[in-house]
Formats: sequence, C-alpha cells, structure tokens
Amino acid sequence: MYDELFEAWMREKKNREIQPLPEDFYRRLAAYIEKIREEQRMLDKKTIKSVLMKMEEENVKKMAVELIKTRYEKIVQTIREETPSSSNLTDEEKEWLRESSLHFESFKKFIEKILQGKIEKTKNKMKNKFVIVRILREIPEIIGADMKTYGPFKPEDIASLPEENARILIKQGAAMEVEVST
Repeated sequence: MYDELFEAWMREKKNREIQPLPEDFYRRLAAYIEKIREEQRMLDKKTIKSVLMKMEEENVKKMAVELIKTRYEKIVQTIREETPSSSNLTDEEKEWLRESSLHFESFKKFIEKILQGKIEKTKNKMKNKFVIVRILREIPEIIGADMKTYGPFKPEDIASLPEENARILIKQGAAMEVEVST
C-alpha cells in the first residue's frame, strides 16, 4: 500500500487534472494505517523496527493528508470553473463534490443578495439540537459542532451529541440513535 500511496501522491502532484484512484483506495489506506499502529503496539518502543514503523506511519500520514488536500483543492477549483466530471473520483470524493457544490451555490446566492442589498440576519440553526446515541465502537475525543469536546467513547456508551456530529457517527456505523419516549 505504501508504494501505491506514493504513486498516487506523485501522480496528483505532477498533473493539473484529478487522477483516477481505485474505488476502495481510502478504505485500504485507512486499514493500512491501522495495521501499522497495531504492529507498533506489539513492539518495544526502543527497537529499531518500532522506530522505523513510526517513521513509516508519519510518512504515510503526511502523504495521505497532502494527497487528499490536493485532490480536494482540485475538486473545489473545478467547481469554481465548471461543472466537474466525477469520472476520476472515488465515492467519498463524489460525496464531497455534491456537498461542496451545494455550499458553492449557497455562497454565490449570498454574494448576489449582498449585491442586491438584500442580506438577512442569519439564524443559529445548531441551537439546542442534540441527538442521543448509543456508541457502537471506540471513538476518540471529538470536537462537536458547538465547539465543545465530547468523548472519548467506548462501545455501549450513551451520549448526547450535537445533531450534526451524531448524524456523521451514525452514517459511519459508529453509533446508532436512541429513541427517547417522553
């Protein structure tokens, strides 16, 4: 996976257009990073192998972040210029594209309203909207949409989270909504 990540990173850096990635690339990359972490946990931190694995993990993370940011910037640039083709995008990136397109359209309408002198006061949509969830797997500490810290969580924990965060965790299969009767 390291070589595949390196090749993808190099192709993305060298080309102006977004480059194709295998459909399961991000899932396999995440599994690879998890495998490195698991192997490191089993080793004595003072061994050469442990040090080398730590360096490998850092390199993989740096390349992954740069690859994802580069692809994201290309997607955003494409949205600004034209209706983008999604042929070289993974399913995850197609979702980013859909969401980004909606945000960009909203941004253009915002500019139009200002230029027409018709700006309205915004309402706080996040106010007091929380969802109670049952945690299904370990989740590290997260920063909620309300900028408060939540977690860390263990399986079977019950938590009241901002709706936006709860929906993301539910979509990822890390939590499920708890029905509350009044």
